[in-house]
Amino acid sequence: MTEAATAAPRRAAHTVSHRISWLSLNLALLALIGVLACVSLTIGYVTYPVTDVVAALFDLGDDKVITIVRELRLPRLLLALAIGGGLGVSGAVLQGLLRNPLAEPGILGISSSASFGAVITIYFGLSATFVYALPMAAMAGAATATTVLYFLSARNASTLTIILAGVAIGGLAISLTSLAMNLSPNPWAINEMIFWMLGSVKDRSMHDVALAAPFVLAGVILLLLTSRALDALTLGEDAARSLGVDLKRVRALAIIGTSLAIGGTVAVSGGIGFVGLVVPHLLRPLVGHVASRLLLPSLLAGAALVLAADIAARLIRVGVEIHLGVLTSLIGAPFFFYLILRTRQRVE
Repeated sequence: MTEAATAAPRRAAHTVSHRISWLSLNLALLALIGVLACVSLTIGYVTYPVTDVVAALFDLGDDKVITIVRELRLPRLLLALAIGGGLGVSGAVLQGLLRNPLAEPGILGISSSASFGAVITIYFGLSATFVYALPMAAMAGAATATTVLYFLSARNASTLTIILAGVAIGGLAISLTSLAMNLSPNPWAINEMIFWMLGSVKDRSMHDVALAAPFVLAGVILLLLTSRALDALTLGEDAARSLGVDLKRVRALAIIGTSLAIGGTVAVSGGIGFVGLVVPHLLRPLVGHVASRLLLPSLLAGAALVLAADIAARLIRVGVEIHLGVLTSLIGAPFFFYLILRTRQRVE
């Protein structure tokens, strides 16, 4: 038997092994989400047995338990899953599109820009008169930041240049948000603006889920459509173009998808950072550093991470509940510094 003939079965077996491991990873993440979901629904200021929670989900049992589970804890659970999934897959796509391992919606100023768009609608009272004004403004802010960063990367800008540009965009968005807070004569509006900067899924309702879910779902679908093109982009834009990749289409899908996902999450939760940075880096070795295999696990792991962080925020007792965005930043900032040092060591 020739060497070529024996190589083919080996490649096929290797491919099957990769698929099984990728499938196993996704199944494990789904199981983790299931466990975290049960914990999220049972714990709080009052802890209920799993049987009571399951009954409450079907509108059975004690009226008080039904109200707490269905109107407080279930929306919180669903939003944490949507937000984490959107942030996780957005980070994976941005890192592949910009070919930058440090790309992430929060670090690159996309989340801050979306938050500024949301704050503008609060400042002018548009969110009170038109329910979709807030998510539309948040998506517009996210789209602006994403477009600027993409054109910088298209000019072969260095990793440092892109990161500095993202920091500048985020700094400008935060400064404009602070200016709006300073000029606002309405104390209620100021409190709402502070909320967007801290990030939380506390006290959300099914109305908020219905508001954010369509945008996040649409954004995630568009981002998942870029998977094959991201594999080709690892070879560079010229090589990807020679392989038949429509770069304009990929850019449009990534920019619109990121804008929808980040804008939808910011519209109901405010800014929650570092999820899109941490998740892809943790998963990339597990998928063989293949971009197309990273997106779905990043979606699931992002959902699990935000849900776990929300559970931790409820369990940590410091007088008041820690905001979700604050907790994810405390986790993600040290990880970001670690990545910077590792990237610097590789360059040297």
